[in-house]
Amino acid sequence: MTANGIKSGVIAVVGSAMMDLTAYADVLPEPGQTLAGQLFTTGFGGKGANQAVMAAHCGAEVHFIGKIGIDVFGKAIEENFAKVGIHAKYLDRSETPTGIAHIWVDGNGENRIIIIPGANHEIEVVKAVEAIESIKDLAVVVAQCEIKQEVTLAAFKAAKSRGCTTILNPAPFQEISPELMAVTDWIIPNETEFRELHGELPTSDEVLKNFRSRKNSIVTLGRQGAVYISPDTQLTKVEAPKVTAVDTTGAGDAFVGTFAYALASGKDPVSAMSMGVKVASLSVTRKGAQSSYPDQAEIATLS
Repeated sequence: MTANGIKSGVIAVVGSAMMDLTAYADVLPEPGQTLAGQLFTTGFGGKGANQAVMAAHCGAEVHFIGKIGIDVFGKAIEENFAKVGIHAKYLDRSETPTGIAHIWVDGNGENRIIIIPGANHEIEVVKAVEAIESIKDLAVVVAQCEIKQEVTLAAFKAAKSRGCTTILNPAPFQEISPELMAVTDWIIPNETEFRELHGELPTSDEVLKNFRSRKNSIVTLGRQGAVYISPDTQLTKVEAPKVTAVDTTGAGDAFVGTFAYALASGKDPVSAMSMGVKVASLSVTRKGAQSSYPDQAEIATLS
């Protein structure tokens, strides 16, 4: 239920759960250079988990489908899901360690990230399909590229057979198979992923209109907001509020989780995009990924 008692659509996130190990420094070192930093933090991350947590903060009923290790990081992730109200019936365990992300954040809030997927790459196709087929009243299924694409493909096929809406965040970028694109309703790349998909950066309306996905697409543009590209290449832009960025880690996931919630709750795509931009913009004013996400009361003030 949302704060006003209206039931939201049910969302399943098929994706990664990781622990973020983040170092903050004004200037990041060059190869062979050692520099002193300002702060080190450990926090909850993984693109799938980030998006699930953000959707739950918005008020959605969220089910997470993934895999963690039988270790201290995995236990902490499981406890965090319970704390924020995410259903983790389909969160499996593995002898392989929980995935981690090493993150460097510079003085402008920009980040560089290396991920070690660990248990995330052991999610089983059959278990993902069973989960998608079992979740009651499922409306939207979200996935990214930090897990094996064969798992996402199977989950999306099962979702489409139920009449669900599928959202693919192609991050970190990898080539998307034609089979996966065929069962994807929404694709949400950032500027870099757009370039990898299309061959050039989204620097003009002409480039955006020529985006070859021919799907409902949203390109997130950081401090410039986001743009919706309809299948018939009509553009709708939403500007981001002006903020001072402290840490951009997880901002794209904040957008996707919020957008999925809004779409599942019956909002039109442009309103859902606008809500996502506002929430993501607020998140960059704070350190961390999930730790930067606003709660439901704060989100209500952004509308």
